[in-house]
Amino acid sequence: MATQAQQPPHLHLAELTAAQFLDIWKHFDSDGNGYIEGKELENFFQELEVARQGAGVDPTHAVFKEKMKEFMANFDKNADGKIELSELAQILPTEENFLLCFRQFVGSSTEFMSAWRRYDTDRSGYIESNELKGFLSDLLKKANRHYDDKKLNEYTQTILRMFDLNGDGKLGLSEMARLLPVQENFLLKFQDCKLTAEQFNALFTFFDKDGNGYIDEQELDALLKDLCEKNKKDVGASGLLGYKKSIMALSDAGKLYRTELEIVLCRDPTM
Repeated sequence: MATQAQQPPHLHLAELTAAQFLDIWKHFDSDGNGYIEGKELENFFQELEVARQGAGVDPTHAVFKEKMKEFMANFDKNADGKIELSELAQILPTEENFLLCFRQFVGSSTEFMSAWRRYDTDRSGYIESNELKGFLSDLLKKANRHYDDKKLNEYTQTILRMFDLNGDGKLGLSEMARLLPVQENFLLKFQDCKLTAEQFNALFTFFDKDGNGYIDEQELDALLKDLCEKNKKDVGASGLLGYKKSIMALSDAGKLYRTELEIVLCRDPTM
């Protein structure tokens, strides 16, 4: 167990600011892989119980294990045995529901992708940090949420601290999409079947039947079906329709160019 100096901050508070929420996330996601899992998860639940009960708990006790099982059943929405950023936002009482409010003003991954497209003007799959404030402001306005510059600056800085891990002033699409509800984040569905640049180019060329440099909605439908079959993903007709709709939100008047699709499917986009 951590020493007193290393105790996780803020878990005892009735309400957390966005910055305090981030402190907790970074404390427990100790390996920085974007999940609280394994020993991290056990430590998190143990400390959460201590903060709520004001007394020590025994993680080896059957009651503790049963409580943790119930806890995961309530909050681990995709049942992968891990706690993700958007799931943690449901557990902790964050000020003004800082992260949960994204679920309200980004009702779907399609809306998220449409907003992203307006700010990722060079289609690189990144938003420059100086554009992030406009991106967040756009989403907040869509939700009819009132905010002032001070609050917008706090949200912007918190998002930067979350995702700009190498300090290069860029935020990636797949990282920012972690703000979406797990079931809405179609990018997570493809994270274990990302393609190399060579594989992606071959796939795009194959489905760009007429060689015009872009694929349309029908061609995307065939491409996604092929990708799901090859990776043994059973997403169903409605799931496939949702993924297609989200990806097409990146398109230019129904034309999905190589760079847009590369952002979603390629492991290392070339731009």
